[in-house]
Amino acid sequence: MICRQTQRERYDMAIGTNEIILIVAAIIILFGASKIPELARSLGKATGEFKKAKQETELELKDMEKSTKEDSGNKSAAIKQMAKDLGIEVEGKNDDQLIEEIQKKMPIVKSNK
Repeated sequence: MICRQTQRERYDMAIGTNEIILIVAAIIILFGASKIPELARSLGKATGEFKKAKQETELELKDMEKSTKEDSGNKSAAIKQMAKDLGIEVEGKNDDQLIEEIQKKMPIVKSNK
């Protein structure tokens, strides 16, 4: 079952002015007024590093996806070429069907173990 929030429920969960004032007061009490700029700088640096890492990860995933698609296409072409070389009709058959037919045509090699 899909859980949908009404506009009223979302409003109830929103952080209001009173909550923000309470959070700021707690931070001042815990860390002191002199440490707040240092904390803000650290938080800013951490946010920047997180965004940079996220972008790098997204780029790596896109590159991996691209190379996987290219490898898949090369593999499929190699399977079709091998099937043609063995005299197997390739039209209308997927890679799994072609591999199965290639295996049937290949001689069985027995090892001397």
